[in-house]
Amino acid sequence: MKKSLSILMLLVISFSFNACSLDDDDDTNFKYVNLKVLSAEVPESFDFGERYTIYVTYAKPNACTYFEGFDIHKHQLTEREVYPIGTELIGNDNCQASTEEVEVNFDFEVIYKEDYLFKFWTGQNEDGEDQYIEFTVPVNQ
Repeated sequence: MKKSLSILMLLVISFSFNACSLDDDDDTNFKYVNLKVLSAEVPESFDFGERYTIYVTYAKPNACTYFEGFDIHKHQLTEREVYPIGTELIGNDNCQASTEEVEVNFDFEVIYKEDYLFKFWTGQNEDGEDQYIEFTVPVNQ
């Protein structure tokens, strides 16, 4: 019994060391990219405790980039930076540039009674500084 338990433990330990590799040479075929916001549609005001749908139009950079969701950074209590996130396939020579505009949305729940500031990422300027479209939405109590 002790011998079979020892063998089982040895197998588990050896498989655990070989199961995952953290090397960068794993032939990853995509990368995550921020997608530039062209416009956003937010309500004129929020009611405290309610849920709203916020619409965002982004520029699809090429045929090999696919929308994945949003990365929303909370700064201060009611300030949010919104970044649409896409995956871009790497190593595909058929990725033609695109001028397609895509509308997506996310739900937002109002949990604070202060005005919200939304900053939608539009890209970087020539100095590498992030640029945003900004909206302040007051909260009705």
